[in-house]
Amino acid sequence: MAETFLTRAGYEKMRQDIEELKKRKSQLSHDIADAREKGDLSENAEYHSAKDKLAEVLNRINILQDKLQGAKLID
Repeated sequence: MAETFLTRAGYEKMRQDIEELKKRKSQLSHDIADAREKGDLSENAEYHSAKDKLAEVLNRINILQDKLQGAKLID
C-alpha cells in the first residue's frame, strides 16, 4: 500500500467524498432494482447504465479508502 500525504483538510475532503459516493451507491442500487422490475434486462438501457455507474462508484470508493488507509497527515 502506497503512502499518501494529506493535510487534515484533504483527509476530511476524502472522507466526505466517500460518504457522498456511498449515498450515490445506495441510489444506484435502488435504480437497478427499479430497472430490473421493468422486465427484459438484455434490452434495458436504464439497467445497464445504472450497473455501469455503480461499478464506477464502487471503484472510486475502493480507491479513496485505500488512500485513506495509507494516509500520513502533514501540516
